[in-house]
Amino acid sequence: MSKMPDSLVASKALVSAKDGRMLRKKKTWVDNGLLPVVVFFLLWEAVSTLNGRFAFFNPIFLPAPSAIVREAWYLAKTGLIASSIAASTARILVGFAIGMVCAIAVGVLMNKYSRVDYWLSPILNLLGPIPALALLPIFIIWFGIGEFPKILLIAWTTFIPVLTNTLDGLRSVNPTLIRSALSLGASERHIFFKVIFPSAVPSIFVGAQVSLGLGFSALIVSEMMGAKSGLGYIIVDARNYFKMSNMFVAIVLIGLEFSFFSYLLKRLERRMVTWRKNGMRSAVEK
Repeated sequence: MSKMPDSLVASKALVSAKDGRMLRKKKTWVDNGLLPVVVFFLLWEAVSTLNGRFAFFNPIFLPAPSAIVREAWYLAKTGLIASSIAASTARILVGFAIGMVCAIAVGVLMNKYSRVDYWLSPILNLLGPIPALALLPIFIIWFGIGEFPKILLIAWTTFIPVLTNTLDGLRSVNPTLIRSALSLGASERHIFFKVIFPSAVPSIFVGAQVSLGLGFSALIVSEMMGAKSGLGYIIVDARNYFKMSNMFVAIVLIGLEFSFFSYLLKRLERRMVTWRKNGMRSAVEK
């Protein structure tokens, strides 16, 4: 049996490796999780169409996605959708950023200083379970119906989950890594920025993902109770005038905007936590 030349073996191995990389990189819309979304809207369209024909219940209560798209196009031409998305996006970005920064800073202080942890932990355990809806009327009475109480509510809603996960990440760092860094002569500052904080970053992103959903809930609640712009305001205005299509337009836009920000968070996490691998798949794939 003749032996295959080494050059031919190497070329075949190179082609196989390239094919493997192309297969891994080439992802369709099905692989990206869009198929369930498409099926959901198709089922919604079918149910609305059947209900419009047979009138199982009032068709006005559940407009079809096609009708919602037409209404969204009409609202977009009036400029209402663009202004509402801009207002809601500004509020969620500012409130979420303030909550994240404050939570990480307080978490670092509570992890480093036992006295800070002693004084803050009982208070945060007392205030943490209070829902945002209960705090919003108080914030409106204290600060009025401007932008500040809305941003403050989003920041507070973001603060608690991020703080909890930050503390969990900082306190679960492998002690062996810290001892190894100390034995190599690393300073306390270098240990924190090179060992402790990077190890806590995955937990911080977990808290950020949880806080993002809660922050959107706080955003919509605040806009429904005291705002003249935003996606929550569209829902209230549609309720007052019984415009079900407008209400569903705002609801769909809220879901799309949250999905977009969640996707950005996941992309940022992948870039910042490049050292974190996925078990067997990362061990096998090159």
